Amino acid sequence: MQRRARYIALSFIVLLALVALYRKYSPVLSIDRSQVELEEPPTPSQNSPPIRKPPQIHTGDTDPEIRRRENATFVMLARNSDLEGALLSVRALEDRFNRRFGYPYVFLNEEEWDDEFKRRIRNIVSSDVEFGVIPKEHWYQPEWIDDERARKAMQEMKWKNVKYGGNLAYHNMCRFNSAFFFKHPLMQKYRWYWRVEPKVKFYCDINTDPFVFMEDNDKVYGFTLAVYEIPATIPTLWETVQDFMEKHPEYIRTEDNALRFISHNNGRTYNKCHFWSNFEIASMDFWRGEAFTKFFEHLDATGGFYYERWGDAPVKSIAASLFLKRSQIHLFEDIGYQHDDWGHCPQNQEMWEAGRCDCSIHGSFDYSPDSCRSRWDALGV
Repeated sequence: MQRRARYIALSFIVLLALVALYRKYSPVLSIDRSQVELEEPPTPSQNSPPIRKPPQIHTGDTDPEIRRRENATFVMLARNSDLEGALLSVRALEDRFNRRFGYPYVFLNEEEWDDEFKRRIRNIVSSDVEFGVIPKEHWYQPEWIDDERARKAMQEMKWKNVKYGGNLAYHNMCRFNSAFFFKHPLMQKYRWYWRVEPKVKFYCDINTDPFVFMEDNDKVYGFTLAVYEIPATIPTLWETVQDFMEKHPEYIRTEDNALRFISHNNGRTYNKCHFWSNFEIASMDFWRGEAFTKFFEHLDATGGFYYERWGDAPVKSIAASLFLKRSQIHLFEDIGYQHDDWGHCPQNQEMWEAGRCDCSIHGSFDYSPDSCRSRWDALGV
């Protein structure tokens, strides 16, 4: 009996010893769990293995460079029949720029959009898309235009092989792009726009935001190509501009404008240079402002958009050159761009050699005889 009691007592002592050892070498059991979340993690020493953080997944909403967006949109004027060309342009723009920046698109048409156009565009766009129909009063020639005079003028331009001179829809388009696209209801909520045409190419990655650049650097109008206008399309445009300048000198900048870009002789004649407006990034505040509104109304009252074939490019280029500081007009040298047969390839050798561009430096239109790039360069902006 005594032997059994001693055995039990010894077993109990051994059990107590085992419990003590287990508690000593198993600190988890002795931690006060109420203190766990209050303790700071230990600082790693030089010999400690690196602490590996899980990878960060950045989206357009979290990346600090992308999170800031200006109040801006792309805008394309097109028809349902332009679908394939529109897809080419949007794919290129998405690949080169917008899949990283997420700006919305507005598509405008003088007729109703068909479902296939909308479906296929939405399938390749990474951001919001809206499709609008142009109000008739913004597209068709106004009632006060003399239809017979306009018809005869267009017929004569057609006989003389004036490009698009006999195409009434083209005349409507030029007038619309001069003063009405920014009045469309879908455009009212935006300040900045980037005009995109069907069947254009973007040769280079665009890794910085042109809208942010314009905002931060007091820019108003941006372009890539400058060309000469066809003289037969604008025979009386400049005299109409001069008449406006005489009547409204309060709108003309006198010292720091870009008059030397559009005139070789201080405004006595127009040299036909203009920014090729099928690519433009600009502030609609400028077009919506008093100076340009008065300017367009003065030009429009002459009927020159129909009795001649005034294009939106010379109209807007002349306005920008007369009303803005020349420093507010910006050449986007690093945006490689192609429309029809004319293209701009950046002359930045490092950019080209890095493989960001798939155009030829030597094939750029900028320094051909038909380009006005040298006139712009002469301003020293």
